[in-house]
Amino acid sequence: MQNPVVLAAVRGCLDAGWAALRFNFAGVGASGGGFSGGPEEVRDVAGAADALRTLLPPATPLAIIGYSFGAWAGTRAAYDRDDVSRVIAVAPPVGFFDWTFAGDLRAPLAVIVGDRDRFCPLDRARAVLPAGAEITTLPGADHFLVGRDDDLAAVIRQRL
Repeated sequence: MQNPVVLAAVRGCLDAGWAALRFNFAGVGASGGGFSGGPEEVRDVAGAADALRTLLPPATPLAIIGYSFGAWAGTRAAYDRDDVSRVIAVAPPVGFFDWTFAGDLRAPLAVIVGDRDRFCPLDRARAVLPAGAEITTLPGADHFLVGRDDDLAAVIRQRL
């Protein structure tokens, strides 16, 4: 939860006037449980979205934003929901997980990636993500987006 990319994403949400909820997956930080490699983490995202939904007025739009593995888990969780209005995947690890489901997302998918991201090479992202995915490239940035916090927050604000 203290990752600079996650904090920049939260800032982008708040700057756009959206509420933000960040959480650790099970087994990360002080949270209980353990890492499952996918299924449980998708349920963690769904549970967080459900919890946030109870705190917001019913008509409030819901976006799911995730970074790296969280981008995959968040996008996968959004696939199972009809109340998500936007999905933003930051530096999704396109070479490590199956993304075929993303073509059937009900919500628009925005992707933010550095052009030097070895876990999300642009050619691979374009090959595995749906044709309608809106890809924003941050020149000179790697997977960790070091020093690009303001740029990331600005892109998230614009996409929301």
